[in-house]
Amino acid sequence: MAFKIPVNPVALGGGLIAVVCMVGFVFYVQRGAHIELKGAVLKVRTQSMDENSSVAVVDFRFVNPSNYPFVVQEVDVSIVDKDGKTVEGMQVSELDARRLFEYYPALGQKYNDSLIMRDKIPGRASMDRMIVSRFEASESTLESRRYLKVRIVDVDGPEAELREIRK
Repeated sequence: MAFKIPVNPVALGGGLIAVVCMVGFVFYVQRGAHIELKGAVLKVRTQSMDENSSVAVVDFRFVNPSNYPFVVQEVDVSIVDKDGKTVEGMQVSELDARRLFEYYPALGQKYNDSLIMRDKIPGRASMDRMIVSRFEASESTLESRRYLKVRIVDVDGPEAELREIRK
């Protein structure tokens, strides 16, 4: 014997609307819980150190759209050269970056502080920072690059990658 359950379409529709509203509310409440950085490379300046090494000064702007701070564990800079090969840079300390600007006035002004390990980017904040990176490559290799990228890693694992847009 089959049982027939009476279905009220109005009650079913109301229940579905209530479930959709509750799921939407959960997503709305959790919107700032995802830690990430968004941003862009603003300017890249290069300087030759000798025929086989050079530095890149990278100015960038980013925003932390989450409600929680992004604590920097690591910052890496790399370029992809005209042949598609990735060349990793070595980060220069803030003190050495200041000296670099003193010794090489062609680099221009040091606009921002360097982004260093343990820097905290507060939630819902925007910042301008810079990074100086030394490459075992000639200045012409840096100048003819396809693009440059800055990878920033949070202490809890999330990573952000800021890529230069070449014109």
